[in-house]
Amino acid sequence: MQNLQEGERALTAAVAAAGRTRLWSHPELGLHAFVDAAGSVRLGTSDRNWAALVPLVEATATGHGRLWSGERFVETAIGDRLAYRGHETVEDGGRERTTIRLADSVTGLAADVVLETCRGAGFLRARVRLVNEGGTPLRLESVTTLTLGGIAGADDGLGGLTLHWADNDWLAECRWRRTAFRDQVVPLSRSVHGHEGRGCFERCSQGSWSTGRHLPMGALTDRDGRAWLWQIESSAGWRFETGEREGAAYVALFGPDDAHHQWHQTLAPGEEFHTVPAALVRTEAGGLDAAFGELTDYRRDIRREHPDHRTLPVIYNDYMNTLMGDPTTRKLLPLIEAAGAAGAEVFVIDAGWYDDDAQGWWDAVGAWEPARGRFPGGIQEVLDAIRGHGMTPGLWLEPEVVGVRSPLARTLPPEAFFRRGGIRVTEHGRHHLDLRHPAARAHLDSVVDRLAGEWGVGYLKLDYNINIGPGTENGPESPGSGLLGHHRAHLDWMASVLDRHPGLVLENCGSGGLRMDYAQLTVAQLQSTSDQQDLLRYPPIAAAAATAVTPEQAAVWAYPQPGHTLDEIAFTLAGALLGRVHLSGFLDRMNDDQFALVRSALRLYKDIRPEIAGARPFWPLGLPGWDDAWIAQGLRGRHSTFVTVWRRGPADGTSCELTLPHLRGARLQPSVLHPTASDSTAEWDATEAKLTVFLPRPDTAVLLRLR
Repeated sequence: MQNLQEGERALTAAVAAAGRTRLWSHPELGLHAFVDAAGSVRLGTSDRNWAALVPLVEATATGHGRLWSGERFVETAIGDRLAYRGHETVEDGGRERTTIRLADSVTGLAADVVLETCRGAGFLRARVRLVNEGGTPLRLESVTTLTLGGIAGADDGLGGLTLHWADNDWLAECRWRRTAFRDQVVPLSRSVHGHEGRGCFERCSQGSWSTGRHLPMGALTDRDGRAWLWQIESSAGWRFETGEREGAAYVALFGPDDAHHQWHQTLAPGEEFHTVPAALVRTEAGGLDAAFGELTDYRRDIRREHPDHRTLPVIYNDYMNTLMGDPTTRKLLPLIEAAGAAGAEVFVIDAGWYDDDAQGWWDAVGAWEPARGRFPGGIQEVLDAIRGHGMTPGLWLEPEVVGVRSPLARTLPPEAFFRRGGIRVTEHGRHHLDLRHPAARAHLDSVVDRLAGEWGVGYLKLDYNINIGPGTENGPESPGSGLLGHHRAHLDWMASVLDRHPGLVLENCGSGGLRMDYAQLTVAQLQSTSDQQDLLRYPPIAAAAATAVTPEQAAVWAYPQPGHTLDEIAFTLAGALLGRVHLSGFLDRMNDDQFALVRSALRLYKDIRPEIAGARPFWPLGLPGWDDAWIAQGLRGRHSTFVTVWRRGPADGTSCELTLPHLRGARLQPSVLHPTASDSTAEWDATEAKLTVFLPRPDTAVLLRLR
């Protein structure tokens, strides 16, 4: 490791000369950190419009609020006072980490801003360490992880900027929206009033489903194809805001705060707090597609290494549109045989395998013991059958909850559960474990070590089906602080599970995609994208999933049924072939033609999956709308470009024209990969970089390869 600490005394002298000095630069992003003569440090592409830039850290504390009151959490008193006191850059291989140190002389609050990147990369990751160096406690109420100002369109104004964000809901995940920036942040004649507005455009989480309302992401683009794309990496609270400042746009990224998440953190003298990480991507051309490509590379860089990211095994899960939480030996054995014959490599027994309660399992879960009535010969008989057909056995688990009727609700200590006002929290018949408590963690460790160790289970689907609200109060802490503490303990627990069982695969599920964030996904190998059961409603989710998660982590349901036509079977399979196949359906009841179609799709997937693991996503028709008739999503691999096209309903016409600028001038012949017996065709115009796809019938889909 090489320490590249800057000459701070020379820099301090330069600052004292009343100019502004560049502290740090990221050439690929075109970003720079500047410090002025007063010691204020700000991040932007240029310091020409210094007033448009935002202090590098904005924070509020009780007694230290904002300089201009409103809905914004920038222009804070502490942020205005935080002054430069040094910085250093450390390189380790291709990685670079710069720490910029700031301090507030009034409160004694010190802030170390850590900016991380890789040499040649188009992303920046940030986090902030706060330390109370003063003599009295300080009650923090909000703090930024990253701020960026001076964003303008191609005309150096705001009229050409477009704002993007993603709504997210159960069964309706990854719904990207776009609008002109000026539709949300209207001009207010600042020159007349002498102030910016009091509002901003903001999105935030609510409760413990981090993506129950929106994805923790947003973007700004301009007419020339430049893009600023960001994500916040938190399974607890998060918020971002963007607004106008001195004729330019700014972005501020936060973890939890008091106003939105009931979070405050009291720092006694000497105590510290670390913000949640956040990442920023900036591209000069290519718009959102290019930015999502860079973000995909970044996500691959920060996650825990695991063989699953390279092998991409086909997963069969008995739940969706099939057993729906009612597994038994009798029902499972024919499905296991059929799944193995079709080409599945993992077989997951989903919810219900522990259900031996006459009143139902929902509010009685917690012990995670097999139901004797469901498995007369023992669950090992079924697990052995899975292995006997060449597949890895998997089980569903909801580790963070204990049903109100479970014996564990009485035997675990009260401090092992979420509480508010001294009362144990109950939601939808469940209590919530606090994994900071050793009894809660020991309980889950014993469960997982039994399943993965004694039983030989190689795959765990970790579900999360309640929103427990703002969090838990352990003593004097705020609910939001308790939720963040549990969230960090939960990530540490998952990592420790993988340390003990390195071959185990963990799927992250939150009622589908309601906890789809890159705090979870730096540890978990897969992400459930939805619980959507309507095959015609899944395409916009499947197509947009790669905005939220890398393709090789995006688990998409494919649930062909014996009652489906061949077109319907091909349609539901198509959505999973550029991500992770989560196969379901009564395969054992299919006729020969139906089963052959499933087998051919899985054979194809195994042929192309080596390219998926390193490919970048793109959207030739733009990000899909919920009711779009034509939807297209592609992957740019090292050797091939893949494109899936869906036609839903009585679309206007039987063809769709896609633009693929990265292949302009290339002589190639599009080939239909799926379905193999297809009357769909495609024509390529190399000069115009146009791919015309013909789907003669409604509610059909096709996967094409261009190489």
